[in-house]
Amino acid sequence: MTGRPTTPVLPSPLRARLGLVAVLAALVVAGLAVLYAGHSRPGAVDSWIVPPTADSVRPPLRYVAETLDFLGEPAGSAMVVLAAVTVCLLLGRPRAGVLMVAGAGLAVGTATLLKHLVGRTIHGPDNLSYPSGHTAFFTALAFAAALLATDRLGLGGTAGTSLVLAAALVAGATMGWAQVALGAHYPTDVLGGWCTALAVTPATSWLVDRIADRLADAGPRARD
Repeated sequence: MTGRPTTPVLPSPLRARLGLVAVLAALVVAGLAVLYAGHSRPGAVDSWIVPPTADSVRPPLRYVAETLDFLGEPAGSAMVVLAAVTVCLLLGRPRAGVLMVAGAGLAVGTATLLKHLVGRTIHGPDNLSYPSGHTAFFTALAFAAALLATDRLGLGGTAGTSLVLAAALVAGATMGWAQVALGAHYPTDVLGGWCTALAVTPATSWLVDRIADRLADAGPRARD
């Protein structure tokens, strides 16, 4: 089977570069996890970025932060993912739609698992904070959207990788700012969430392509 429906979500020119990014991101996630395991206070880097005496963000920026935070909650994230999948289907990119769901879901799932393993808390023993699931979600979604844009624009390895990483950086920084501004996470939690998405989403993209290719190959054989 050929044509648009079988277009890979992870273009060949980007695989090696994004694979390296995923490995480096995973190392950062692991390193921060070891460094802050069991902690309940901001680290030196956190205090340097956001002093303990800093005031919370005030309106109207607070409304912006709260809106972004809602987009990372179950109801808000479901709306965002549904819209993203709809766009993918309208563009004739079902694999990209699958990645929107799988990439964001696995990034958040990985972040949730790490929270329980690391045990870092903020504002009480029940508020697990490392890594930021909101940041992981927003970054993974932007990553997947940028892969789709790379394919649509026909960008090569360097340009395509730059677009994907730029989109992931903007999305991670935007949601990360909201989480820190609202006091929901330390800055290093945000970094961990961003790197979690960078580690998980390329692997998910590769997996989506592998499964889709095998299903496409199995179809003709089943009809023979």
